[in-house]
Amino acid sequence: MGKIDCTCTLSEISDFYGKEMATRDAYGIVLVELGKKNPDIVVLDADLSCSTKTVNFAKNFPDRFFNIGVAEQDMIGVAAGLALTGKIPFASTFAIFATGRAWEQIRQTVCYSNANVKIVATHGGITVGEDGATHQALEDVALMRVIPNMTVIVPADAYETSQVIVSATEYYGPMYVRLGRSKVPPVMPKDYRFQIGKAYVFRIGKDVNIIANGLMVSEALKASEILNKEGIDTGVANFSSVKPLDEETLLKIAKSSKLIITAEEHSIIGGLGSAVCEFVSENYPITVKRIGVRDTFGCSGSWKELLKFYGLTAEDIIHTVKEFFKK
Repeated sequence: MGKIDCTCTLSEISDFYGKEMATRDAYGIVLVELGKKNPDIVVLDADLSCSTKTVNFAKNFPDRFFNIGVAEQDMIGVAAGLALTGKIPFASTFAIFATGRAWEQIRQTVCYSNANVKIVATHGGITVGEDGATHQALEDVALMRVIPNMTVIVPADAYETSQVIVSATEYYGPMYVRLGRSKVPPVMPKDYRFQIGKAYVFRIGKDVNIIANGLMVSEALKASEILNKEGIDTGVANFSSVKPLDEETLLKIAKSSKLIITAEEHSIIGGLGSAVCEFVSENYPITVKRIGVRDTFGCSGSWKELLKFYGLTAEDIIHTVKEFFKK
């Protein structure tokens, strides 16, 4: 199996820093660059390559791209087979289909065998927008997190995504990476370096700490800026690595907080909020308030309208914090 020089690759893709773009777009570009360096990388898609951006890889390496068609279960099985021959398969489709339709195959053929398959799913969360409830994956992190051997990553912006994809190539084992459809603002600093199982702490607050991932990191930073100006000492941490969870950093945050807020573009059941609650309840009990979709399906609308409708904005975080301190 080939080895990628991570430092070299990161230097080549540093243009992602500071740019507002969809995380799926970053994936498509980085995948091509990695493909040039490592002939063992192969890519599979379920007839959605234009949307997942694997079409870029298909154009550059047609002999290493496999369109399996609308057969997600087959795609996962083929990916597992390729992994067991020494290839590094990236399998992509929409998050709802990758995790829901092919869950048993992921469990049995990928994770049970500890096969080196990278499932990079796009169109995660409510920001799929107008496609509506059937295409808005709000349960995918929970579905992947529960399976043994699976690593689960939800990057915050394009810059972090580029590093996650590089790390996925170097890491041996099953991995689920959740990407989005819509453009997201840049949030990670230029000296940031992604590590599996490590959170990035922007700042630890004495009153409140917001633990977020995906596009909710941006909303958390907006909320913290306002709260700090109003005298509520607020910190923010990006927990892009949902599994493994950075328990050392989480414990440090819990010991510094009067309140923890979790913020995710996912159901409050089974995702980042659940992971945080599970850990602190056993190790350092503290109040945790979860910002996320509250046990319901999505609906059709613009992604900005939907964030507001489902209570996933900086204003919602601020309101939750203030309501806590009123009591």
